Amino acid sequence: MKKTLSMLVLALAAGVALSGCDKSENASAAKPAAVSKIVVGLDDNFPPMGFRDEKNTLVGFDIDLAREAAKRLGAEVEFKPIDWNAKEAELNGKRVDVLWNGLTITEERKANIAFTTPYLENRQIVIVTANSKIKDKAGLAGKIIGVQEGSSAVEAIEKDAATAKSFKELKKFGDNVTALMDLSAGRLEALVVDEVVGRYYIAKKPGEYVVLDENFGTEEYGVGVRKDDTELLGKLQKALDEMKKDGSAARISTQWFGKDIVK
Repeated sequence: MKKTLSMLVLALAAGVALSGCDKSENASAAKPAAVSKIVVGLDDNFPPMGFRDEKNTLVGFDIDLAREAAKRLGAEVEFKPIDWNAKEAELNGKRVDVLWNGLTITEERKANIAFTTPYLENRQIVIVTANSKIKDKAGLAGKIIGVQEGSSAVEAIEKDAATAKSFKELKKFGDNVTALMDLSAGRLEALVVDEVVGRYYIAKKPGEYVVLDENFGTEEYGVGVRKDDTELLGKLQKALDEMKKDGSAARISTQWFGKDIVK
């Protein structure tokens, strides 16, 4: 009888121990692992979002935004230049954890990438000199308008066929710096450009240029992650929301664009 009772007590004790072990393991499994490092994939030749300065250091609006978000997650951040044309393959091949470099949210991309909510709305803005008489898109009629060849501004203008047909000439440039120089010199009367690019350059020369209220359309930027990486997506979204709420995102935007353009 004593032997039987002893065996019963031992069996019950073992059961309690195993039960406690299971609960501990389950609790451990249920607790999400901390994000220790985030590898950001980017095009390192896209000022002001991400590019190399004169010291070959990676800088930019998205660089600063990503650093601030990673700090709030308590994670190290590594910036990895990639072939931007192969960005989805780099992400889904797990060579990078996120795509964060002026990534436009499109329905086609949503099929392969999960996005945060938009953090920036990029417009195709119209820049004129401060003394220009052009006040709206109608005022572009009969004028020489500049645009960077191969940029999304070209497609945006083409979509507004009526306005495009009213131009005297659509002059294409290899880069926006040269176009702005021609605008200042009077060889152009307006420049159509991505807002993130245009505001970056004109912020360097305050008072010299004006941005019209009307534009040639908008697109939204978001941070892209793998579709199955819901934990990282949630944490990044929370960090971005907090940065917008406490003014950190606005501060970073003003540093790069001279204005808060964060959505």
